[in-house]
Amino acid sequence: MMKYLGEIISIGVAFSWTIAALSSEVGSKRLGIFVMNVWRMSLALLFSIFLCWLLLGTPFPIYANAQTWGWLLLSGAVGYFFGDWCLYNSYLTIGSRYGQLFMTLAPMFTALAAWVALGQVLSWGTLLAMTVTLAGIAISILGRSQNKRGLSIALPTKGILYGIGAGLGQGVGLVLSKIGLDHYTANVPINVLPHIEVFLPFSANMIRCIAGLTLFSIWLLIRGEGGRFKQSMHNGKGMVAMLIAVLSGPFIGVGFSLLAVQYTAAGIASTLMAITPIMILLPTYYMFHQPITLRGVIGAVISVVGVSLFFI
Repeated sequence: MMKYLGEIISIGVAFSWTIAALSSEVGSKRLGIFVMNVWRMSLALLFSIFLCWLLLGTPFPIYANAQTWGWLLLSGAVGYFFGDWCLYNSYLTIGSRYGQLFMTLAPMFTALAAWVALGQVLSWGTLLAMTVTLAGIAISILGRSQNKRGLSIALPTKGILYGIGAGLGQGVGLVLSKIGLDHYTANVPINVLPHIEVFLPFSANMIRCIAGLTLFSIWLLIRGEGGRFKQSMHNGKGMVAMLIAVLSGPFIGVGFSLLAVQYTAAGIASTLMAITPIMILLPTYYMFHQPITLRGVIGAVISVVGVSLFFI
């Protein structure tokens, strides 16, 4: 059992992210996207501060310079605000099942962003992985047209654009995080770095949470939903769904994903953690009465295979 501990943890992370996606869809429907995300970002920030204090001995990123803050705030704006805004809108328009399917695009956008921003090479293997991922998504969302003379898209265009935006936000946000984290690491004193280097991503994530919380809060006020935010505290089911989403996603999911790569190869862990689009099929059938089709299952499996190719 201990021999495959990393693999078991990775599957547990996929299960945790499945719960996060389902509870996020429920919470967004009950609380609204902006109210949901202000709560989510607030709690994620508090958890990050606590972890920084516990792991680094200080709740604040004391070694982060202006460049670090700038890149990580930009990463939070792109990943948490834009990416999650698109993701949660996709949950409301096409459901968490398809929202998670489109999230398999994130590695593709990460590779493209790294090619543009970091000069990383796009290998034939990466291009193959992109093609397989896109093919899996296409199989899932395309079907026979009503006149049976061609193909038609089975989802609303708006939902597809939200799904693509979610993958784009996460992918580009990840590259921006890497740039910020590189600046962060370079600014830590050499005698201190070996003791805290492994914990710096938690501190970096706190800065990203600040950006996400600030932008969601500003947009909430601009939309005049301050009263709705106050009323949300009386929405028991919505608040429970939000808490489950926070605990299973930013807290348990992210924490155990970092643990998984310590016990198995990063490629194996990443592939197993990417099976959420497959794992979510059965729960969405029972919770939201979304039919499970052979085409949908095949498409989800192919998309996950495409994701796995990025790490080979």
